[in-house]
Amino acid sequence: MKRACTVPVLMYHHVTPAGGDINVTPEHFRDQMAWLKRHGYRTLTCEEFAAHLAGAPAPARSVLITFDDGYLDNYVHAWPVLREFGFHAVIFLVTSWIGAGPARPHAGQGGQALPPTPDHTGCMRLAAAGQAPDIALRWSEIERMRADGVCEFHSHTHTHTRWDKQDPAGKNERMRQELRQSRACLAEHLGAASDHLCWPQGYFDADYVAIAQEAGFRHLYTTRAFGRNRPGADPASIFRFAVRNTSGASTGRRIRVAASPWIGPAFNAWKRWKRGQHYAD
Repeated sequence: MKRACTVPVLMYHHVTPAGGDINVTPEHFRDQMAWLKRHGYRTLTCEEFAAHLAGAPAPARSVLITFDDGYLDNYVHAWPVLREFGFHAVIFLVTSWIGAGPARPHAGQGGQALPPTPDHTGCMRLAAAGQAPDIALRWSEIERMRADGVCEFHSHTHTHTRWDKQDPAGKNERMRQELRQSRACLAEHLGAASDHLCWPQGYFDADYVAIAQEAGFRHLYTTRAFGRNRPGADPASIFRFAVRNTSGASTGRRIRVAASPWIGPAFNAWKRWKRGQHYAD
């Protein structure tokens, strides 16, 4: 079996009719999943991806699909499409946002009015106003998404706060508390907390990495787009690129560049140079 030199990790936030910058419409999301299916791609679990990083290369044409924050639209619009195509996704939860209550309607049920799924700006505004349960998943919905094996759930901290901006002097202790609360919440509701963590708003530094590792997190997901997730790569620096509100063919071209052992490194080096970014590939 041919093995992957690198596994592209796709970063989503929203699948919503609102569309926009980090909001993929359901139509485009379906087209992107159809492209993956048509071209023979498979989606990995976190366990499979971790094994790839540890030195056991995944099958060729493997990708990891991730969603940040845990928005309601992941259940309403993304989950039914993932299930239809037989794909798997990883959702990083802001655990303080997740509420109680019965599961709400989702696309494909027929005849039921779907709940509102605002764009990212609208979600951030509601979360800041204390209305995160209106735009985030409920534990009952998470259980439904877990039950059929389509989605798995990991930590995105407890409050999604940039403590380096809100409390620079106390940011390290704040992060320790965030990780303790997040792990406790996941253990209470899901039975366990894994060693996979996604940084809130993409920010991390050497102190944060050490704190996360002390807390039991080994696989750390960044928003750095221009690097390769190869066998033997550092699990504390997982590269992801944002999927845009565009066609399956366009997304497919980006995936192929990321996976290429020849084009990928040159593309990444050029992009890092152009943007003045100095991290390693």
